[in-house]
Amino acid sequence: MTASLLALLSPVAGFAASPRINYLLHCSGCHLPGGEGAPPNVPSLRGELGRMLSAPAMRAYLVRVPGSAQSALSDSDLAEVVNWMLMEFNADTLPPDFELLSTDEVSNARKEILADPLQYRIAHWRNYSFD
Repeated sequence: MTASLLALLSPVAGFAASPRINYLLHCSGCHLPGGEGAPPNVPSLRGELGRMLSAPAMRAYLVRVPGSAQSALSDSDLAEVVNWMLMEFNADTLPPDFELLSTDEVSNARKEILADPLQYRIAHWRNYSFD
């Protein structure tokens, strides 16, 4: 019986969800399947994230917000989900020199707790000079 159960579970153990599936499982409950969010309490993930990345500090912000930093996703899976969101919802607003987030970058950023995401966003993006 145990061998039969293990045989049934072995394909599941090797299953790796796509970034889209991980987004749907871990993010869409608040941000909705299309990334619209419910502003002002749940920000939209559409368009604005790409513009935010013109401020260097905002790369880490994306994985330091509580929903990202405290998710059950591994650093590698979170990097893939954030990169998927950026390409899926923000491709036309990304800076010309945009590079995908790396697993190491996500791992390092997640270690720094972001106590007040809104204040951080205001301080590092809204006041950012585009000159």
